[in-house]
Amino acid sequence: MGDHPTAGDREVPKLPVPGKRNILITSALPYVNNVPHLGNIIGCVLSADVFARYCRLRGYNAIYICGTDEYGTATETKALEEKCSPKEICDKYHAIHREVYKWFNISFDEFGRTSAPQQTEVCHSIFKKLLENNWLSENTMQQLYCDTCTKFLADRLVEGTCPTPGCNYDSARGDQCEKCGKLLNPTELMDPKCKVCRNTPRIRDTDHLFLELPLLKDQLVEYIERMSVAGSWSQNAIQATNAWLREGLKSRCITRDLKWGVPVPHEKYKDKVFYVWFDAPIGYVSITASYTPDWEKWWKNPNNVELYQFMGKDNVPFHTVMFPSSLIGTGESWTMMKTISVTEYLNYEAGKFSKSKGIGVFGTDAKDTNIPVEVYRYYLLTNRPEVSDTLFTWADLQAKLNSELLNNLGNFVNRVLSFIAKPEGDGYGSIIPDASGADSHPLTKKLAEEVGRHVDQYLEAMEKVKLKQGLKIAMSISSEGNAYLQESQFWKLYKEDKPSCSIVIRTSVGLVYLLACLLEPYMPSFSAEVFKQLNLPFEQASLSDEKGDIEKAKRPWEIIPPGHKIGTPAPLFKELKDEEVEFYSSKFAGSQADRLERAEAEAVKVAAQLKKSKISDGGKKQQSKKPAGDGKSKGTVEPEITITRLDIRVGLIKKAQKHPDADSLYVEEIDVGEAEPRTVVSGLVNYIPLEDMQNRKVCVLCNLKPASMRGIKSQAMVLAASNGDHTKVELVEPPESAAVGERVKFGGLEGEPDGVLNPKKKVWETLQVDFQTNGELVACFKDIPFTTSAGVCKVASISNGTIR
Repeated sequence: MGDHPTAGDREVPKLPVPGKRNILITSALPYVNNVPHLGNIIGCVLSADVFARYCRLRGYNAIYICGTDEYGTATETKALEEKCSPKEICDKYHAIHREVYKWFNISFDEFGRTSAPQQTEVCHSIFKKLLENNWLSENTMQQLYCDTCTKFLADRLVEGTCPTPGCNYDSARGDQCEKCGKLLNPTELMDPKCKVCRNTPRIRDTDHLFLELPLLKDQLVEYIERMSVAGSWSQNAIQATNAWLREGLKSRCITRDLKWGVPVPHEKYKDKVFYVWFDAPIGYVSITASYTPDWEKWWKNPNNVELYQFMGKDNVPFHTVMFPSSLIGTGESWTMMKTISVTEYLNYEAGKFSKSKGIGVFGTDAKDTNIPVEVYRYYLLTNRPEVSDTLFTWADLQAKLNSELLNNLGNFVNRVLSFIAKPEGDGYGSIIPDASGADSHPLTKKLAEEVGRHVDQYLEAMEKVKLKQGLKIAMSISSEGNAYLQESQFWKLYKEDKPSCSIVIRTSVGLVYLLACLLEPYMPSFSAEVFKQLNLPFEQASLSDEKGDIEKAKRPWEIIPPGHKIGTPAPLFKELKDEEVEFYSSKFAGSQADRLERAEAEAVKVAAQLKKSKISDGGKKQQSKKPAGDGKSKGTVEPEITITRLDIRVGLIKKAQKHPDADSLYVEEIDVGEAEPRTVVSGLVNYIPLEDMQNRKVCVLCNLKPASMRGIKSQAMVLAASNGDHTKVELVEPPESAAVGERVKFGGLEGEPDGVLNPKKKVWETLQVDFQTNGELVACFKDIPFTTSAGVCKVASISNGTIR
């Protein structure tokens, strides 16, 4: 429901209800040794939240359980780094996780901790049953021991070179290689080092307990084969599970020589703790036990409860092999996972998000931008890596916000509500009109059939946990609404045929309501605002069969009663500008440590400049006698940033072809009046057909520092103009008779260009914001036209566009 609590709120615990769909939802427990990044958020908690909200809207009896995974080596390692106890680390980062998820509107029913006493109780109970049923064995294993630190090294405290042929990653951890994903034993690493002291550890014997997976194989395979079909497991989950089964199940060690963990209730092993991957999935059960003392009604009720689990691809085997084996081995009747939803990785700009290296946007960063939470949620969910890795880029976020949220969805809602809110004579004085005869209004009937089809497709996608598809379908209803408004020409109907206009408006406001319901799982804060503008209680948001919501969606003119008074319409989204995108791209580049270093360096630089300007306040500016751009010698003043520092020339594209390794890029050979043509890479594939790129004159910025783009060095940049929502791009064209190699000039401004622009000085970035096309389609810097000896440079049709 719309008013469901977010992280941290409490309400009366729900228990399974006979005769209803009882759905238990979990997302992989985030590890508590760092701040979560956007890749973690889409990979588990956000995806599960969308499904949980959808289930509640449908009237299912659903609970969503999650919490922080707190035991194990990673916590001990982080505690060593931060010079405090593991418990202090857990307290600190649990609070950070809770706050981040609260900001992201994640609607947990319980967000708990694996360090709670319930974890020890449930772990001990499962362990004792496995021991009684003879599924455990004892074995001596060889483990790395560090003489300097005087202790056995846990897997994560060892780093070395991955032994997998063809991988050779030199920072592989003792439990898993981050690069190839292979699960490892620390003794398999080549050239191992202790992560704490960097010395080479030695191999020493130690006794441990093992779960005999081979003995449980038949029961496990029967469960996997049955449930992977019944629960429509995602393809990547099936592949990862089958890979484990193909390799042959091996006995898995379930104890560790650590202090921070659930102690083993066995006299011989009382100084050891359970291996985190044995006890972490049990956290779902123990956190439910923190939610309600009647937890067994959820977890030992396989005939009445469906378990849906969400996670990233690296967690699959632990949920499809290890955890089910532990539950099967108890001989008790557990609620086993029905459906698993797995995401691939979300990468950031030029590389991977990495907790350890601090690359990418972290939850706390997102909170500190002025971009609203619904925009982040929408972008992450449209970009959800369901079948392959996807990429977070600021430019793509900007494009989706400006074209999909602002120009499609926001525009539709605002157009409808603003028209209703206009005073009588221009609109409806904020009162919903009656819509008699809507059944026989052809345009409305056609729309209703289309919307009905979309709603059925949406429900089908969501039931199968195809979240990206569900969002796409919901957004297409907004596009249908915009087309319906345009085709109806309601503004004309208002004057010429008011009954028809009333049908269109009441139908459209029904669509606004329907969109707020369909999009509530994705953007709850957006939906809450729409309900406020409709002057309706948010708790009313529903997609329940019992209440007839789905049937009503197919007759949208019946959704909101006539005579209802709406609230005050207001814009729902704000445009994200190019300069903001550049700011965020720069701000969030590199690691967290780099960012701090950059911020400190910037502060020192500003302080030095202030000091310098105070000293030389009264004196005239010195003029450098060196050519512009050569600021190497001491005492020279950095030249002022003026348009004359750019070397823009008339170029002729001799040849253009698609980039071999990038779908959106062209590679051009451009004659700019030099002995050899320059190679230029341009992101124009989606806007300009290849045949239109051949043998034509263009404006080329020739003194940018060459940059490698997907393996090909670009030695210049072709200038192009784009419209406001970046859906249309056109080349800036010099006159046909302009000489190839001629420099483009700007009025009477004279000056030699820099040899190569220094990227650190941001000359191009500073000037580019004033490049635009005017009402006459002339390319200008401020109001000064791009001029050649043959006349001014123009674009084909984009007026008041941005040039870049």
